[in-house]
Amino acid sequence: MRMIITASLLWLAVLVGCQKAPTTPAIETIRGETMGTTYSVRAVIKRELPNQLKNLQKEVDSLLAEVNRQMSTYDPQSELSRFNQAPAEKWVPVSTELLHIIDDAQSISDATKGAFDVTVGPVVNLWKFGPDKDRKHFPTDQEIAEAKKLVGYQQVKTHYELLAVQKSQGNVYVDLSAIAKGYGVDVVFQLLKERGLTDFMVEIGGEVRATGLKPNGEPWQIGIELPTEKAGEYDEIVGLHDKALATSGDYRNFFMHEGERYSHTINPLTGRPVEHDLASVSVLHDRCAMADGWATALLVLGPDAGYNLAEQQKLAAFFQIRKEDGTVESKSTTAWQQYQLD
Repeated sequence: MRMIITASLLWLAVLVGCQKAPTTPAIETIRGETMGTTYSVRAVIKRELPNQLKNLQKEVDSLLAEVNRQMSTYDPQSELSRFNQAPAEKWVPVSTELLHIIDDAQSISDATKGAFDVTVGPVVNLWKFGPDKDRKHFPTDQEIAEAKKLVGYQQVKTHYELLAVQKSQGNVYVDLSAIAKGYGVDVVFQLLKERGLTDFMVEIGGEVRATGLKPNGEPWQIGIELPTEKAGEYDEIVGLHDKALATSGDYRNFFMHEGERYSHTINPLTGRPVEHDLASVSVLHDRCAMADGWATALLVLGPDAGYNLAEQQKLAAFFQIRKEDGTVESKSTTAWQQYQLD
């Protein structure tokens, strides 16, 4: 009997010894290319579910390809390109998604009195910041005045019963580049939520949205770069939890002409690149598309008008302003300060 009991205890010890140690989650990452830039997704995955995120990459890629088919100005067959090629006053059938993003853009245009304008495309193209980057000559005042005749967000109308978009002039050209990357983040974010992920971060071209927490219980930490040509120097760290963050700056995409610096951020009201000292604006919002659009709008408005409007709209916004001595001054709205990390 003792031998039987001893053998049973030994077998039990073997079974206990073979059991797996308690599982701990880990961060898994996928990366790819989209919208002329790159994307990345980082997610907390349980150890017993390896490759859970990697198994979703085909879905992510397919979803982002669909966004491009809807909103790209580089694809001549996209929904947006077909609309841009259409004649005046024709209702052009488009997807519900394109209708929604145009309306989102129009809401920012209304709030900024046209400082943000999706019809700025002709001026963007004139300055060679669009699909054609062959910059052979500097735009003349007359060319700018002619291009500005086509700018005006009120010229674009949406119709949800028809699922269509209309423009009042045939040469009106809609450019969604200031809001589309943020929208791409939002649709990937929603896909991952629907697939059961709870703790993850989605990033496209620097625009980010995150939910949940990292395995150590901390929020996803995002650094905001100093507006210099040297990458990797950070001015601010924010904890991103159930929020989106987008940054618009003039320090990456620009050109020099006769000693002057010309940014890719065009003021639709002047038809020229912005000329003030505001170098960068970051915005936190529930949706990345809106954070993306608002960051551009506030950058166009400048350090004073942009800041005042952000406070009026109760936006969480962070401004970086160049000083004459070469330093950078930063200031944030009241709503931003709750997200700052020590």
